[in-house]
Amino acid sequence: MAEPQSTHERHPDARTVVATARAAFDRGVTKPRAWRVAQLQALRRLLVEHADDLATALHTDLGKGATEAWVTETGFVVREIDHTLRHLRSWLAPSRVRVPLFLAPSRAEVVLEPLGVVLVVAPWNYPVQLTLAPLVGALAAGNAVVVKPSELAPATSTVLARLLREHLDRDAVHVVEGGVPETTALLAERFDHIFYTGNGTVGRIVLQAAAVHLTPVTLELGGKSPAYVADDADLEVAARRLVWGKFTNAGQTCVAPDYVIASRATIDALKPLLVKAIRESFGDDPQASADYGSIVSARHLERLTGLVDPSRVVVGGRSDPAARYLEPTVVEADGDDPDEAVMQEEIFGPVLPLVEVAGLDEAIALVNRRDKPLALYVFTADDDVQRRFVRDTSSGAIGVNIPLAHLAVPGLPFGGVGASGTGAYHGRRSVELFSHAKAVLRTPTRPDSTSWVRPPFTRLKERVIDGVVAPGRRSARR
Repeated sequence: MAEPQSTHERHPDARTVVATARAAFDRGVTKPRAWRVAQLQALRRLLVEHADDLATALHTDLGKGATEAWVTETGFVVREIDHTLRHLRSWLAPSRVRVPLFLAPSRAEVVLEPLGVVLVVAPWNYPVQLTLAPLVGALAAGNAVVVKPSELAPATSTVLARLLREHLDRDAVHVVEGGVPETTALLAERFDHIFYTGNGTVGRIVLQAAAVHLTPVTLELGGKSPAYVADDADLEVAARRLVWGKFTNAGQTCVAPDYVIASRATIDALKPLLVKAIRESFGDDPQASADYGSIVSARHLERLTGLVDPSRVVVGGRSDPAARYLEPTVVEADGDDPDEAVMQEEIFGPVLPLVEVAGLDEAIALVNRRDKPLALYVFTADDDVQRRFVRDTSSGAIGVNIPLAHLAVPGLPFGGVGASGTGAYHGRRSVELFSHAKAVLRTPTRPDSTSWVRPPFTRLKERVIDGVVAPGRRSARR
C-alpha cells in the first residue's frame, strides 16, 4: 500500500541549496557566536510560539496528544536549546594543553571549528525532536545546515519547512522536502557531515553516498532493545514503566523496549500487571484514548499485524486499518525460534513479546547473540545483576529500572554501537560532533627550542634527546 505523501511546494534543486548554504558558510556568516546564539533563540521562539501548530501536525501524522507532543517532541527540543545556550560560551572556549618541556615556552590549545555544511536527514517517528535536536547542535557549532524532514510525516514536514524558513537565516539554513528522489539528489552533493536517523538499510545507502566525498557520517539507527526483568524486580513498577516505554507513540520509538526477558515465574507474575498497566494508561478502549497514538501508515500497520500470532497473544491484538490503529499488544515469544517473525526484526510498534529464559546467564547470552541494541533495560535492585549487564553486554545505553529516560539527560551521549549506529549527540557532544577539534601550537622564535632536535646531533643533543625529548633508548646511536 502507498505511504502518505506530502503535498508541499518543492524547494530549489539540491545543488542550488547546497551551493547557497556553502556560500553563506564561506562568507563566515555562521561562525560568530552571536549568530549561533541568535539562531538558537529564534528556534526556541519558533517552538514555543507555534507549539499548537506543531501539535496539530503531529496529531495528524501520528495521532499524538498535545501533552505527549510537548513532552517528547517540542518541549524536548526547547530543553536542549536552553541547556546549549546556558553552556555554549564555555563549550566553545579553547582548551589549553600542556606542552613538553623541550618545546617551552610554547602554548598549545584545542579550538573547535565548524565543519561547514551539514545535512540532517530526519525520520518520521519523532519528526520534530529528531529533526531539530541535531539542528541545535549543528547551529551551535557554527555550521550551515540543510534539513530533510521525513515525507512519511507530511503534515509535520510542511509545518517545519514553513516555520524554519520564516524564523532562521535563509542563507545558512535550508529545508528540502520530498521523498526518495530528493534525498538521493542531496546525497549526491558534497557535505562536510551527514547526520542520518532511521533504519540500517537506508543507513548503508547513506554511507555509500558519503564515501564518494569522504564525508563523515553519524548514523542513529535502532534494533531490538531488550528489557530484562529479574526475579527480584518490583514488578508493579516494572509493568507500569514497560507499558509507558513501549506504548508511547504507539511503540514507534527507536529506544522502546522491543522485548522482555524473564524467568517463567516472573513472566507469569508480570502478565496481569501489564494488562492492568495498559488499562490504567489508556482505559478499557485505547482506541478512544487521547493519549494513544496511531500507526504512521497503512503499510506499517500491515507489517505489524503480520508479526502478531493470535495464538500467542496475552492481551490486545485488535486493529482498525481505517484508523491506522493497533491495540497495545503483549505476546509470548521464543527468542531463538527462526520462524518467530516478531523476534527477527525491530518491531517499531505496539507489540511487546515476552521471552522466557532460565536465568541471568541465559539472558545475557540471548542479548549477545543478537546485534548490539540502541538501548538495554534492566529491572532489578541487585547491584551484581546491574554490573553484569554493564560489563558483559554492549549497547548504546543502559537504563536501570526505567526505559527511555536516558534521552532526557543532556550530559549523557545518545547514540548506538555496531548495528544500532555510530556517533552520539545531545548537549556538549552535539557541539563536538559537528565541530573539528583543531590543534593549535604557538611557539616563539626566541629562544629557538627546535635547535635541540635539529641536526647535527652532537653528544650533548643526544643526551638531551635521551633525557628529555624522547627518553627510552637503550643506548645512544654514537
